Amino acid sequence: MTDSLPPAAASAGIEVRGLTKLYGDLTAVSNLSFTVGAGEVLGLVGPNGAGKTTTLRSLSGIIRPTSGTIHIAGHDLAAQPVPAKSALAFIPDEPHLFEYLSVDEHLQFIARLYGVADAAQRIPPLLAELELTEKRDALPTELSRGMRQKLAIACGLLHDPKALVLDEPLTGLDPGGMRRMKATIVARAREGAAVVLSSHLLQLVEELCTRILIIYGGRTVAIGKIDDIIADRPQLAGLGLEDIFLALTGDGARAAQ
Repeated sequence: MTDSLPPAAASAGIEVRGLTKLYGDLTAVSNLSFTVGAGEVLGLVGPNGAGKTTTLRSLSGIIRPTSGTIHIAGHDLAAQPVPAKSALAFIPDEPHLFEYLSVDEHLQFIARLYGVADAAQRIPPLLAELELTEKRDALPTELSRGMRQKLAIACGLLHDPKALVLDEPLTGLDPGGMRRMKATIVARAREGAAVVLSSHLLQLVEELCTRILIIYGGRTVAIGKIDDIIADRPQLAGLGLEDIFLALTGDGARAAQ
């Protein structure tokens, strides 16, 4: 199954072509290609060890691919790392925060890093959106796991990224926090961000994502809307995402593919 978008949509978001990452003799990701246009939410799913983390870290520039290209908002991540990363926010599953900076100081620091000139106007509504207003003077050690996750997301959203990469964004959140975080993700997509969301919560993926990329053994197994994935595999007709996922990555994977 091919994955392509109009040139304007692709250049405004994320474009990955032939992404391959080797660790010695181990192939973590093999010839992975996909695009995420402005306003799209792509769900990246796969079993443990499928290559999701390698893919996400390659997208964020943390690790360098062995081969292939990654473009963020039209910028080649390898050749133009500064403008590419300036257009990107990567929020990992485990928040990495500064122990001695308060919530507000984290955001002020991020604003200086990204040159956010109107940070004074952006920070208060962002704190309110993520329910951090009353915690703005708190240190990370004084925050719950969910609040630290919200702070990491606030830091990622402050510079209004054109591409947003989320790894298990609901970790540590209570049901109310989950609902509000889902609304935040949808709102950023509606505002034109290209979003990659990786999660083992398949109900979340099915609810929020416009398309789904299933990987297994470092390779693309399926990509597209659920209806398109089923259309290519009539034996999956009538199944929900969880059953489709298990059919394509579990014991029945070969038969379903």
